[in-house]
Amino acid sequence: MAHATRVLRSEWTKVRTVQSTLWTLALALVVTAGLSAVICFFTHSEFDDMAAGERITFDPTYTSFAGMGLGQLAMIAFGVLVVSGEYSTGMIRSSLAAVPQRGTLMACKVAVTGALVLVVGMITSFVTFFVGQSLLQEHRASLGDPGVLRAVFGGGLYMALIALFAVGVTFVLRSPLLSFAILMPFFFLISSILGSVDATKKVAQYLPDQAGTTVMSVVPETLDRPYGPWAGLLIMVVWVVVALLAGFLMLKRRDA
Repeated sequence: MAHATRVLRSEWTKVRTVQSTLWTLALALVVTAGLSAVICFFTHSEFDDMAAGERITFDPTYTSFAGMGLGQLAMIAFGVLVVSGEYSTGMIRSSLAAVPQRGTLMACKVAVTGALVLVVGMITSFVTFFVGQSLLQEHRASLGDPGVLRAVFGGGLYMALIALFAVGVTFVLRSPLLSFAILMPFFFLISSILGSVDATKKVAQYLPDQAGTTVMSVVPETLDRPYGPWAGLLIMVVWVVVALLAGFLMLKRRDA
């Protein structure tokens, strides 16, 4: 236990002393809340021009998270940098020399990273929700409405999980350039494209981001999914677990 505590402290020191990684967390908050605020502002101003069907199925909670699609890229960047920084600088050799138990090293890194992104994710989700609802004015929702508190908490969980997914993938790839080259286009473009094409839509519904965002919707008609909010989040959790297990296997079998 004492050994694990020292490793946890070491991993925390690594994270907090690298300014680039911390800036990505701040960027996630600013981008998510800022872009969501802009979208909510224009949604309110154009609400009366919407079709009657769109007004009936309007989901103010999900609308307030509209900026999360871009803000999640900063969380992905954080997950990549936390792992790849050690590989690009060669520090991973020192880390493995100090902690030969690779499972312990990875578990502590995941624990520290997970705790940090969960806190930031929750702050981002709640700030984004309250800012967005204030701009939606008479069309807003409140935390006491059915399903809203679950959606806001789910938004924080989603942000944390997307970062941990990036951690697992980066342990597999080890290269920051390769990790960014695969993860950024996939979540920014490819996933959305697959979800909008009829031939691939049914498969795309089970991708981590499309499944995970379901937890942020309150009105069922907002997203066309064959599963509910918690089931969608569970699908995302499975993706994260698989990514982390793959990362652990690569860390255990390959040299630094």
